[in-house]
Amino acid sequence: MDPESGDSGSGAWTSSWNDGGERCRDDADRVRQVTQGTGVAEMAVQSGAVEAAGPYDRAKALSAFKLGDVTFYWITRASAISVLLILGGIILSLIAGAWPAMKEFGFSFLWTARWAPSADPPVLGAVGPIYGTLITSFIAMLIAIPVGIGIAVFLTELCPQWARRPIGIAVELLAGIPSIIYGMWGFFVLGPFLANHFQPFVIGLFEGVPVLGDIFAGPPSYLSLFNAALILAIMVLPFITAISVDVFKTVPPVLKEAAYGVGCTTWEVVRYVVIPYTRVGVIGGVMLALGRALGETMALAMLVGNASAISLSLFSPANTLAALLANSFPEAGASELPALMYAALALLCITLLVNMMGTAIMQRATRYEGSRA
Repeated sequence: MDPESGDSGSGAWTSSWNDGGERCRDDADRVRQVTQGTGVAEMAVQSGAVEAAGPYDRAKALSAFKLGDVTFYWITRASAISVLLILGGIILSLIAGAWPAMKEFGFSFLWTARWAPSADPPVLGAVGPIYGTLITSFIAMLIAIPVGIGIAVFLTELCPQWARRPIGIAVELLAGIPSIIYGMWGFFVLGPFLANHFQPFVIGLFEGVPVLGDIFAGPPSYLSLFNAALILAIMVLPFITAISVDVFKTVPPVLKEAAYGVGCTTWEVVRYVVIPYTRVGVIGGVMLALGRALGETMALAMLVGNASAISLSLFSPANTLAALLANSFPEAGASELPALMYAALALLCITLLVNMMGTAIMQRATRYEGSRA
């Protein structure tokens, strides 16, 4: 309708036109204020009841916003600094407790194979527990990584929809079982089964074979390095599986659909699309599981055999640093306590070194993906 005509609707139409123009001018003013440096807090106080308030109330509102930002900044900064303080306090307390043993034994503590605190003089060395810690963690990861990633691939790519939730819940329940329960089950159920059925078969299979015959030498034992490593693999399996499932779900469906569209099989999609796209996340899950494996205590203390001597056979009793601390600390004497603190410091150094290596691997994988992109 013509706004200049004299019919009855022209006044309302003109009023609506003017209101719309005013709103457009107001929006343009706000955009101009933003482009000229007006902050978010300034924008916030220009709306609603604050817009109608006086200059004093407006300045007070801006001060409240600024106070909240400063408070939030210092709370988050203090939280971050507290992590460094806690880690530094732990390291310093271990060094202080281990200092007498460090002065007495020096670095030879790290390659002495005997642990005899009652000898005269005491002979204390951690190479046996260090060896057991590294070997049990290595075997556990050797078993858990392919099985965990395989479960994750099945749950995300192959599993029927009705079975995904029950299997996922079962994996989560494995992560929630206390380690003492794993140790009891391994001691009363898994250990006897392995000693009576699995170990005799493997010993007979590799008997007389160079190297392998020594690695799988007898006699069978309920308490052995292999039994502890197998329980450890079951314990860290849920961490690898859960994280791998989460990162596999982040793969854009269009990438997988394109791969299937050009004729790729499920194995090829997983190998060339899913795994490369989620490489960093999978590595992070593996490193988290490895950290858990290095520090596991109760289950290994019940299954590893607590023998500080080094044996090439996986079916022989051994020891780990965490198991050594758990079994010896309650009854440690004045001469043994600093050595146990020294062993705890060695375990902490190994864990930190592994975490640093994992971080370096993830950063390298990230840079590699960035260079490919």
